[in-house]
Amino acid sequence: MSFDINSINGLSARELKALIRTAQKQQELVSKRPAVTKVRAQINKILRDSGYSIAELYGVDVPAPAPRGRKPGKVAKKAAGTKATKKGKKSGVVAPKYRDPADANNQWTGRGKPPRWMAAYLAKGRKKEDFLI
Repeated sequence: MSFDINSINGLSARELKALIRTAQKQQELVSKRPAVTKVRAQINKILRDSGYSIAELYGVDVPAPAPRGRKPGKVAKKAAGTKATKKGKKSGVVAPKYRDPADANNQWTGRGKPPRWMAAYLAKGRKKEDFLI
């Protein structure tokens, strides 16, 4: 939990005392509670002993714990088939804008990262405009 100390700078003495009393009451309640892991273990034991599951008791599925590790990147999302398109926009084929003079089959639309053949020419000092169709 984050707390911004600047949020209490404008409070009066009476408001600060009330805030302190409320915080102390909350602290007492929290300190008297047993640890979450102990309560969870007790609930699971009762469920096992009685032969029920949480889904049977409450009629909902228990959410699976979040997987640990790295979140999938853009490549993994595309591979999973989750291509996001904006509503109303059509994603069609774009005509090529640049062509490799050495091989006419090498073409580039000008969108995204330049292909290797274009990057090689640019590294040698040529300009993109030299390859316009």
